[in-house]
This record gives sequence, C-alpha cells and structure tokens, in this order.
Amino acid sequence: MTTTNHYPDFDRARKDFPMLSKSMHGKPLIYFDSAATAQKPYAVINAIQNFYTNDYGTVHRAIYELSINATLQYQQVRQKVATLLNAKKTDEIIYTRGTTESINMVAYSFGKAFVKPGDEILITAMEHHSNIVPWQILCEDRKAILKVVPINDEGELKMDEFSKLLNAKTKLVAVNHIANSLGTINPIKEIIAMAHSVGAKVLIDGAQSAPHMPVDMQDLDADFYVFSGHKFYGPTGIGILYGKADLLNEMPPYQGGGDMIEKVTFEKTTYNTLPMKFEAGTPMIAEVIGLGAAIDYVNGLSLEHIQDYEHSLLIHANEAISSVQGLRIIGTAKHKAAIISFIVDGVHPLDIGTMLDLRGIAIRTGHHCAQPVMKHFNIPATARASFSFYNNKEEIDYFIKALKDVVRILK
Repeated sequence: MTTTNHYPDFDRARKDFPMLSKSMHGKPLIYFDSAATAQKPYAVINAIQNFYTNDYGTVHRAIYELSINATLQYQQVRQKVATLLNAKKTDEIIYTRGTTESINMVAYSFGKAFVKPGDEILITAMEHHSNIVPWQILCEDRKAILKVVPINDEGELKMDEFSKLLNAKTKLVAVNHIANSLGTINPIKEIIAMAHSVGAKVLIDGAQSAPHMPVDMQDLDADFYVFSGHKFYGPTGIGILYGKADLLNEMPPYQGGGDMIEKVTFEKTTYNTLPMKFEAGTPMIAEVIGLGAAIDYVNGLSLEHIQDYEHSLLIHANEAISSVQGLRIIGTAKHKAAIISFIVDGVHPLDIGTMLDLRGIAIRTGHHCAQPVMKHFNIPATARASFSFYNNKEEIDYFIKALKDVVRILK
C-alpha cells in the first residue's frame, strides 16, 4: 500500500456518479454497500448508451461495418482487462456473466479435466457461497473430497492448518482475496506458493479486490482469478475469468453453441481456440463495452490511490464506530479492506438496517452469502458498511451519529 496523501480529487469524482445525488426518504443518500455492488459513473452509463445508440451490432459474425466496429471495441476491452491484471496474453481473459459463473466454469471444466475420485479440493471457512457450492457439486460429481481451512476469531485464516491440509492429493485451492463478510485481506501470494509446492492449482476470488487494489497475475502466479464487472463500477451481467493459457487449453468447453466451435458435423464437433472456446453464443456486448469504460475510469484515478484512500476511510470508521455502546466488530484481521461488519448487543441487524435506511443510509444486513462465517461466530447475521472512493469521512461521521440514535431507540 502506498503512503502518500496526494490523492486524486475524490470529492470531485463523487459528482461523476448520478445515484449519489439522490435522496432516500427525504435524506441525501449515503451509499455504504459497495461490497454488494458499486454505483456507476456517467462514463459507464454514457458508453453503454452510445453503443446502443450509435454502434450496435453483433460481434464475430458479419463483415458489415457495424459488426466490424463492434467486434473491434469488444476485443479492445479484452486487452484492457489483460493489462489491468497483467496477464501474459489476451487469450487468457474469458468473458463470463460474473464471478459466480467464472467459478462454476472452472469447477466444471477443470474438474472434468483434472479431478478424479479421492482427489481433494481445498477452500476456506470464510468463502462466499459462490466459492463453496460449485466445489461441493464438483466433489459430489467426481467423488472428490472437499476440505476447509478454518479461521480464528479475528477472521483470519489459520495458516498452520492450511499447511497441514495441503498434500499431494490437493488438486485445487479456492480462496477469496478479500472476504466480503469480514473484510479480511488474505495472504494470497503465500497461499499460491504453498499450494504450488504440492502441485495444486489455485483459484482466487477477486470480486472484492479487483475494484479496490492493484493485482498482478505475474507477481501472484495465480492459476485462475475471477471478478465481476458490477463491483468494478461497471454494468451487471459481465464478469471475468483469467486463467493460465496452458490450463485453459486442457479444459473442455463449459457450454456448447455458436462461436465456441471450429467445425460442426453430426459425427463430430471440434472447438475454437482460446478465448472463444469458453464463450458460447451471442455475448453480452454492451456490458463488455461498459466494463471497458469502467476500467478506463478507474485507471484515471489509479487503483494504488484508491486503495490508500479507502484504507484511510476504514481507519476513520473503525475509530468512530468504537464509540457506539454495545457494538462489536465481526472481523478484526490485521489486514483488512474497507469493510466493517458489526453487531450491537440486544439489537437485530435487520432493524438497524431498516432504521438507517429511513435516514438515507444504505448498508447491508444478513448473512452476506457467507452462512458458515455466521456459524463460526455463532450469530445469525451482521450489519455491514462497505466503503468506496466515492465515500468520505463526513458521511461516516453522519452514519455513526445516526447509528447511535438508532441503537438508542431500538434498545
């Protein structure tokens, strides 16, 4: 993380997001749920509108100018993603519908190619359901064994237990970079190196990290890395799967249809080369264009500056929220992203979220698609405030004042 305070003008950047000028229940909107989905800047909205208004055509399948131009724009975004992640080749970037589909694609295709009865898949106790259920399905289908790395009461992985669970039978380790329910930043470079030492491959769920910090596939040496466009200030319905080319080449297609074929006969079909082999059917063209605009926008601010600024928001919020009587933060890892999950003695998180909404403050309540995390802490749910670069300390101060008022009323 950088230490400079010479940030871009993030207060000015707020004005790029039309939703942030809205009112809710007669109060100015304070949006603290970017871990669920991020708001969209005009640059993304305008890029999608312009594509549909002026440039719309299908990709790959025609020689008329509209199609050629649409295909060019579509492919340019693939290069932008490859540069963002520092992939070796653009062919290593697969378009999907989101993080969930990316993980399911790897579970199906990697599992079919490499996982045999008795093999082991290793995940952690802090995963989102999207990084649990696909591996359960895979293990049931392939008669493999799912093992889980436990966490401590700070919400950190027990790395000594991880080391013990790794062995020659471990085929793949799937772990989030940042836990959506706790904010924990996992030591993924260490995890990847340890997994590789026993011959295992690694999938990193980057849904919470890609929009908030720089990531470098050559430095990390991840085998697979996945994230969603809608958390990256882009549109819904578009996600990214990065995979090392040699692995992707050995994996069978996830779906069959148009574009993913080389030649089709009733006797036999041969498949296209990367990345098309994994992109069946007419793709989400406008969504890809929108993601490209989001990447350009974020690059203009710099992920290094975003990470540094959001960390300053986390420090401010941690200090301020400690003054709320009866409040306990769930997830106190030494290395955290700008996410605070909390409970208040004698008050249900749903009631907190409802009352804060009436004051114009949007936070998330519930189990955050991480029920095993809730079970570990023996709680049904938490309230969660998650910050982005378009938030500021004044909003946090208002949030804490409102939270104290809500707690006083509900207790």
